[in-house]
Amino acid sequence: MNTTSDVLVIGAGVIGAATAYFATQQGLTVTVLDKGLPASGTSSACEGNILVSDKELGPELELTRYSLDVWHGDLAEHKRLWEFETKGGIIVASHESSLASLNRVMAAQAGYGVSVDKLDPDDLRKAEPHIAPDALGAASYPEDCQVQPMLVAAHLVRLATQAGARFMADTPVREFLRSGHRVTGVRTPRGEFSAGAVVNCTGTWAGQLAALAGVNVPVLPRRGFVMVTEPLPPMVHHKVYAAEYIDNVGSSDAGLQASPVVEGTPSGTILIGSTRERVGFDSTVSTVALRTLARNAVALFPFLEHVKAIRHYHGFRPYCPDHLPVIGHDERAPGLWHAAGHEGAGIGLSAGTGKLLAQALAGRSPDMDLAPFAPARFGTQAPNSSHREDAKA
Repeated sequence: MNTTSDVLVIGAGVIGAATAYFATQQGLTVTVLDKGLPASGTSSACEGNILVSDKELGPELELTRYSLDVWHGDLAEHKRLWEFETKGGIIVASHESSLASLNRVMAAQAGYGVSVDKLDPDDLRKAEPHIAPDALGAASYPEDCQVQPMLVAAHLVRLATQAGARFMADTPVREFLRSGHRVTGVRTPRGEFSAGAVVNCTGTWAGQLAALAGVNVPVLPRRGFVMVTEPLPPMVHHKVYAAEYIDNVGSSDAGLQASPVVEGTPSGTILIGSTRERVGFDSTVSTVALRTLARNAVALFPFLEHVKAIRHYHGFRPYCPDHLPVIGHDERAPGLWHAAGHEGAGIGLSAGTGKLLAQALAGRSPDMDLAPFAPARFGTQAPNSSHREDAKA
């Protein structure tokens, strides 16, 4: 089999699915390959966050605001397909120091145009009656949303195929095809696939795929756990998390970090996150991480002490050391593009990433400057051994 298309998307998680969908909307012919099925990687092992609240000022916040516009605009007619919820987020401070830090963050974000409201203890308890009694105050972010990420990926792939794209499951990439220095396609066990542009949307494996092309994209796995409770009457009405969560998101520490993130679901279960640790692709269940999750959640919502956890799951976030995703054409390997390294923000940023990348792939100027996310920021050197070993762990 030898198939040719304008765009060849490698990976059918939410980022790859969004890229494929928006590329078809640009009139491009698209082929999507995945080594498994849609959403079989990180997209199937996360909470589906679309958050403004945890973003610092800079390119990622700008991309977040753009992505929100795409979710509410270009994708609005499909919201019901992926259980889109505009539940809002609340960041809780339980110490004077964290409250002062939260107030500074709120002021900076409000100056950038983020919708945020300060909640005193009484306001907080009206919004979340079961919050811990030691909570001193909070910030409310009405723009924070939620989706079911596996449904997003599956439906965007379906919508892309309905628009003419071709999807191939169980088709791992073995090597790149080249014409001189230019990447022109890939070789797989099911044949060769050629394209004018090859897009690396392989999430935590993006660094390994980039290495096949001889370029360094230092995307590494960062393991995270989520617990799920038994179904309950409505007890948690927003996505609620502690102020320490923002520091953990922006940290580069390899060791276990945990801060409570608690939210209800339409089915009545409560999701409890979140942890972060760099352990390669070690999928061992960590009882330390799960105990820490439970302890932190009870500190935020004391009623959870008497609630049963019925299951847990974990996955690997695609972590990039500078905490910015890699989006755009790779000048070091002409013809190769990347959309990866979004870490825990990938679900929310997928819509904007896919649309911007599709505009660039079609030869148009993207609505937003992609320069801060350029792959070439990592230099021209080949991948170093430490990145390879960490990725293989």
